[in-house]
Amino acid sequence: MKFTNQQTVQTTSYLLLALVATQALYTVLYIAEMSVPRQLLWGLEGLLFTVLVVFAGAALVQSKYYQVGWSAIAFSAVLNVVQVSIGLTLFGPFREAAGQLEALEPAAGAVVALSFMIYYAAKLLLGFAALIFGIAKMKGGSKALGGLTALVGIVAVLANAVLIMFGRDAFLPSPVAGGSGVLATLLLALCLTSVDQED
Repeated sequence: MKFTNQQTVQTTSYLLLALVATQALYTVLYIAEMSVPRQLLWGLEGLLFTVLVVFAGAALVQSKYYQVGWSAIAFSAVLNVVQVSIGLTLFGPFREAAGQLEALEPAAGAVVALSFMIYYAAKLLLGFAALIFGIAKMKGGSKALGGLTALVGIVAVLANAVLIMFGRDAFLPSPVAGGSGVLATLLLALCLTSVDQED
């Protein structure tokens, strides 16, 4: 099966939009204190991120320009596969074990902290990709979308960098880093819909 560069870019954009939708749905359900089908949503995200690795990786080798941006998207997807896998396979057992044996609570907390560290790194990479493609969009003539994307990308990079360096208990609330990363992903996806024409 042959994929053109345009098809690869468009598929990457659609996958990013689908991931934004799943993360938004999870957030809405969590805030509303409704039952969150974690296995279903996280499993779907794991599947989408796995496919994203393939298409962003293909765009990386097909493109004449923006290789750093494509690399950031591809490796953010790899990190997210790892992060989702930790959440699905280790959160439950460690929580249960810590409930039965208090001495295991630090280990359970460490697993959660590891997952968040990977989460912040992935969001930082998506913010970096948003910065790169936002600047490209500005040069291509769409200054409003490009400028907003680049600005949100910078915020996502800085916010997630702070939490990587200082931890989840830093002076910056974790939702700021996650939220800016999701918004950067949304704007990045919109920028990618026509980047192939500029490439």
